[in-house]
Formats: sequence, C-alpha cells, structure tokens
Amino acid sequence: MPEGHTLRKLADDLGAAFAGRTVRVTSPQGRSAADAEQVDGSRLLGAESAGKHLFVELEGERFWHVHLGLIGRFDVHAGLPGHAAVPAPVGQVRLRLETLPDGDPRGTSYADLRGAILCDLVGPERRDEVIGRLGPDPLRPDADPAVAWRRISRSHRPIGDLLMDQKVLAGVGNVYRAEVLFRHRIHPLRPGDTLRSGQWRAMWADLVELMAEGVRTGRIDTVRPEHTPEAMGRAPRRDDHGGEVYVYRRTSMPCLVCGSTVRTGELVGRNTFWCPRCQPVFRSRAVASPTKDTAPSRGARP
Repeated sequence: MPEGHTLRKLADDLGAAFAGRTVRVTSPQGRSAADAEQVDGSRLLGAESAGKHLFVELEGERFWHVHLGLIGRFDVHAGLPGHAAVPAPVGQVRLRLETLPDGDPRGTSYADLRGAILCDLVGPERRDEVIGRLGPDPLRPDADPAVAWRRISRSHRPIGDLLMDQKVLAGVGNVYRAEVLFRHRIHPLRPGDTLRSGQWRAMWADLVELMAEGVRTGRIDTVRPEHTPEAMGRAPRRDDHGGEVYVYRRTSMPCLVCGSTVRTGELVGRNTFWCPRCQPVFRSRAVASPTKDTAPSRGARP
C-alpha cells in the first residue's frame, strides 16, 4: 500500500497540472458516473493528502475522496502540447480528469484513476470527518506530534503496532515504520508507554525529514551518508520498492551498521524487520523476564 509520501507527491502533481483550470470529469468504467456528472465542467481548485487519503477539491465545496488501497493508481499526464489529442482510456478507469482547451501555458493534462478502494464525491463535512479521525501526518504543516505522543505514551501496545495505526500517526507504512525504529535503535515490540518523550520527538523530526525527502525523490531512502552504496563500496539495493534502507526486506542479510543478521517477524498481520544488535529487546527494570523476539510468520504481508 502506498505510504504517505506517495499521496503527498500525487496531490502536488495534481495541483501543478490542474489547479485553477476547468476540467472534464468522467468515469469511463461507469462506477462513479453519477458523481462525475455532477462536477463535470467545474474548476479544480487544488489537491491535498492526509495520511493515505487524497482529496481533490472542485469549486462548490466538493471533493473527490480517494484511497488507493493496495493496487490503486492515479496516473497524472501533464504538459502535453495544447493541440495534442488526449488518448482514449485504457482498462478499468474509475475516474478521469482532463483539462479543457484554455490556452494555459501548462498545456493539456489528464489523469486516470484505477483500482482504488475508495472514490467518492463528498462535501467539506465528510472531508473534515475523515481527517479528524486520523493521527497527525508528518507531511502536513498543521500536524501536532503531541497528539500522537499522548496516545503512544498511554498505550502498552508495541511501538511497531502504534506507528502503523492511522488513528495514532497518519501516513506511515511498513517501510517507514521499520526504518525509523532502526534509526533510533528501538525494538518494534517495545511497549509504547515505555518510550521517553525525547525519543518520540526525535522520531517525529526524523519522519518529517525522511518523508519530505520521499516526496521530492519519489522513493524511500533512509540510510545515512556513511551507509550509502558509494560510501560502503557495496552494490545498490535491488527491490521493486526502490531506495536504500537498513532493514526493510533485508531478512537474513547483514546489518549495514553492525553486521548482525537482520530478522523479521509478524506484528499484527504485517512483517516487521529489525537488527537484534542495533535494536535490542527492551527490558523493563520492573519486569524480570525479557521479551522474546517474534518468530517469522508465513501469513504476514511485507
């Protein structure tokens, strides 16, 4: 499932291509035809993301609310010559946005949405309701990390679980979860209420920087300069997710920092990854028996 930086970049791309322009709105597949008809010929005002949710705003206080889910795609094609013909939709296109001839120097643009689990035309009340249910998003300027900290500091759930709970923290997925925990030497099974506020502030600041970089580059890179392929003289990572990472999907490979074998296990139905040396098991002074690492599970998703 796309993480928050992907949705933010998508919102930026949609805004750059369509903001301030009148658009033709259709649903070639037909599932959203009635909603599309209501806003066809409207002016598109902009787009924003909140966690893994996307809102495309049209005049009249109407918003396309989109959640891509696991397989959804919203492909933006911008800057075609003004006289260029827009190609016919291919495949199951749920929603198409297309600029009308307007002489805009940005040229002709169109965007096709496929495979999304959610594509609804909503009003401002519904938009505010959805955003209000989410935890703070490190990519939004109005985010308050103290809101997430209040929930984390009162919960005995593992921090690796809490970071993926969109009601606690919005936009963080499995890659950013694994990587930020590694970068701060925190075991994914450590209970949230054992963290110190300073640890959380450092993790939040790191997420803000890492996810903003993901928006700029379109990929997730989390290794520090001294651990890049060039600095270490190693081959670049080859993975369909792209980017250089410390532990995500590096099961049984040597840790880039200490050389220990990276481990994986299941946590609330998803695979989690960690280095047993860099991220030692948390042992509370009040509890004599240590927590064991979670054994790998076949059923978890990456």
